[in-house]
Amino acid sequence: MRDPAPWQKRYVTMWLMALFLGLIGQYLFVARPAGVSMMLFALGFYTLFFYSIKGRIGGFDKWRGQSKLGWLLLIPIALLSLSYALFANEVFRALNWIALPILVVTQTMLLTRGASQPWNRIVFYFELLKQWLITPFVHLSIPFGITADWVRSEEGTAKPNSNARKIGFGLILAAPLLIIVLTLLASADGIFMSWLNVIPTGLNGEVFGTAVMRVLAGAFIALYTFCYIWGLLFRKPKQPDAIGFQNDPVWHVKTGKPSEPAALDPITAITVLICVNIVYMVFAAIQFTYLFGAAEGLLPDGTAYAEYARRGFAELVLIAILNIAILLVGLHFIKSGGVWLQRIRKVLLSLLMGCTLVMLISAYSRLSLYEEAYGYTTLRLLVHGFMIFLAVLMIVSLGRIWYGRFSLAKVYIVLAIIAYVIMNYANLDVRIATNNIERYERTGVIDVSYLGMLSADAGPTLIKFYKENPELTELEEVIKQLRLEARERNHWQSWSLAKERMKE
Repeated sequence: MRDPAPWQKRYVTMWLMALFLGLIGQYLFVARPAGVSMMLFALGFYTLFFYSIKGRIGGFDKWRGQSKLGWLLLIPIALLSLSYALFANEVFRALNWIALPILVVTQTMLLTRGASQPWNRIVFYFELLKQWLITPFVHLSIPFGITADWVRSEEGTAKPNSNARKIGFGLILAAPLLIIVLTLLASADGIFMSWLNVIPTGLNGEVFGTAVMRVLAGAFIALYTFCYIWGLLFRKPKQPDAIGFQNDPVWHVKTGKPSEPAALDPITAITVLICVNIVYMVFAAIQFTYLFGAAEGLLPDGTAYAEYARRGFAELVLIAILNIAILLVGLHFIKSGGVWLQRIRKVLLSLLMGCTLVMLISAYSRLSLYEEAYGYTTLRLLVHGFMIFLAVLMIVSLGRIWYGRFSLAKVYIVLAIIAYVIMNYANLDVRIATNNIERYERTGVIDVSYLGMLSADAGPTLIKFYKENPELTELEEVIKQLRLEARERNHWQSWSLAKERMKE
């Protein structure tokens, strides 16, 4: 097979240079105020820019003086970048974070003739804002497509080398996902965090948070810079497909035919799933060892009951939602591969759903502990219901992995409607009142002021409770208020069974 066109190789090199710029950028700026770093970063950016537009400068100049002005703008850009190393005036240091990008965008548009009007027309500045703030994000799929194209097997490529590239690409994809997952899990569980702390990688406390910021900052710099320059090179891209890869000139160079819909190679996808599942299995083991024992009073050392109960269920619910997204990608955006690769993918997706169920049970248990300590509220019961709903989705998803080709989206929507109707008829206020009364009988503690915020649905339960506990004088005022509100609705149009019961 013939080699890719030289200009296609240039795009790959551009992306590699952008990644290197992201690596340098995070080192220069994260947790460090700007100084000489601004000038160094500017040099790195212009190295990438001039390499990318080589051969694009010159030729017919639409408006006299455009290119000349573009070159002259290097002077104020260099001086403002250097000012961070020379001066400490905070006002200008802040303003230059806006002034420098505007000058850079203006200059790069002039040098690439990227505007429909000369720089002294108002339209130019509307186009400048679009080029700066909108266009780069339109091309976000391009660098991922370039990476996928690099990993895609070539004719005549040795299979071991090809598989190694796919696994390597999978590890690259898994890295940011693992950072997000590890951050959420560490925040959710102190035991899991303590396990991370013994790993000699700095994954603890402030250092861990800084590491996350460095990865995010580096990724943003690389993606934005590449996509910004790409927007200058291809100002009017053809209409993309739903994924965003198909109709760009890069993807037609080899065959001259429309590209296949973007999808991950099965080996790459399996690598990602293995990395994520390893972390989830460790976390699930911790939950079985510590969390479910905590329900019987076996709390981790140094952790107060209320603190342990309060921490983590929000993060675990968020991870469950994230795992649904991973499942959808695993079902719809992975190439089929051979029979064994299909089975491995199904096993890994099933393991993902199983670990997610463990996390939901963990989150449910944590919230129950919290309610035991602080009482029952509408929000807490709604969260309980939502976690049950997510668990049902996990079970349905397991069926979708192994059996049939039914649409998960349709089933999810139907289940969401059913769940919403059930929650409407679950009579939450009665359940809140009943649960808080049972808690009072066990602990002697009750929040009467919160009971006063319940609707007339809870009225009969509160009346019965007050008759049995007349010493709770505040409850009498709550009942009187509910009856007063019910009597005020004396029009037949406003009749409801709950209000009618309170009139009796």
